[in-house]
Amino acid sequence: MKITRRNAIFTTAAAASAALMPLTILGDVLGANEKVNVAWCGVGNRGPRIIENFERAGIANFVAFCDVDPENPHINATKEKFPKARIFQDWRVMLDKMNKDIDAVVVLVPDHSHFPITMAAMAAGKHVYTEKPLARTFQEIELMMAAEKKYKVATQMGNQGHSGDNHFQFDAWKDAGIIKDVTHVDAYMNKWRRWHPWGDVKSMPSGETAPETMDWDLWHSTTPVHAFSKMFHPGNWRGWYQHGTGCFGDWGAHILDTIHRFLELGLPERISATKLVQPNNLIYPLESTINFQFPERNGMPAMDIDWYDGVENLPPLPDDFAGRKLDTNTPGKFIYAGDLALQGGSHATTLEILDEEKRNSLQTSGNLQTDFGKHSDHYANFLLACRGDEKTRSPFSVSGPLSQMLALGCLAQRLGGELEFDRQSKQITNNELANSLLKDTPRKGWEQYYAL
Repeated sequence: MKITRRNAIFTTAAAASAALMPLTILGDVLGANEKVNVAWCGVGNRGPRIIENFERAGIANFVAFCDVDPENPHINATKEKFPKARIFQDWRVMLDKMNKDIDAVVVLVPDHSHFPITMAAMAAGKHVYTEKPLARTFQEIELMMAAEKKYKVATQMGNQGHSGDNHFQFDAWKDAGIIKDVTHVDAYMNKWRRWHPWGDVKSMPSGETAPETMDWDLWHSTTPVHAFSKMFHPGNWRGWYQHGTGCFGDWGAHILDTIHRFLELGLPERISATKLVQPNNLIYPLESTINFQFPERNGMPAMDIDWYDGVENLPPLPDDFAGRKLDTNTPGKFIYAGDLALQGGSHATTLEILDEEKRNSLQTSGNLQTDFGKHSDHYANFLLACRGDEKTRSPFSVSGPLSQMLALGCLAQRLGGELEFDRQSKQITNNELANSLLKDTPRKGWEQYYAL
């Protein structure tokens, strides 16, 4: 079944018999001074903060808010702040009833629900801002990139640091020849995670009752339905393979984004789980070290990345770190570029050359650019792209391959061992189970989102 505006919106809901209107690429018709009409899917936890970030741009109207629990405290506060906005429980109904009033959709739901909402919104001609990582499975991300190209809408993944100083610094320092000949990166996130105390989980939990105001069936989206538990909602979904992408999917998009983009990494050719502490068939490990190997690319040498997560699973320190103590509460990376070792944090945090003498020499020569100018932030960048004023910095064509790399790392955390990946066919060639997990079998009634 091909996705059209109406059949994309309705899966189990009844479709009206009215004829479809032609799709409109709204970014091409909005005037330079017009505000963008934005609808929201997911208004829990960080929702109010993200709303404030978009509001700060001053060029958005918030016309609708949708949440599977339309009585949760976050959305109640949002109702008071934006009394003219309409409230929905089902995003399919929202897209149908407000189609003519929506220019863009912001997708802030759990990872496993990103895909169908984003696909339906693009098919309806809406610009889309989708939180990171783009989706949970390799195949879903592949389809999202294809839909972006087909529908020609503005897209942005929510790795907000990709519009900050680290983005412009990395680009400038690579052009200046400061970041060159990168052969290795150590990336780390050593904070405590919610699933760490759960131990060896043997089965999905049960016995609790979902809130009366919540549509628990719709919460599952394309994935199989199971009993409600507070170990899934709110917020705890990230630790489950069925629903989230663990620590790596959560933070890799904020730590490795500029490395992946400006070093033109694309997809790895080998992914290895070199350390797994407390592996489990249902939830992510307590600690993991994952290695990614990339071939030569456009004159750049072959390189690899080691990812470290877990409270005690710390990365090795460069010689140039000179006895400093690593702040384990601050995620980041070490980049080994020729004779330079650089350290960076996450999001927009800029890189630092660790060797003081080499850093001073570059500063004296005038080659070490430190002022990267003023730019729109990630949220304004998206809204301006909806109006045709800018291009997004993290469109699906850029953030999709990064998200696919994250999805491959999550498979290694789940299965262990070494995975051989063919970058041309985009298949895992040495493990049939792993290759089958590049995609999901959607539950009945949700298949249509997987066909362009």
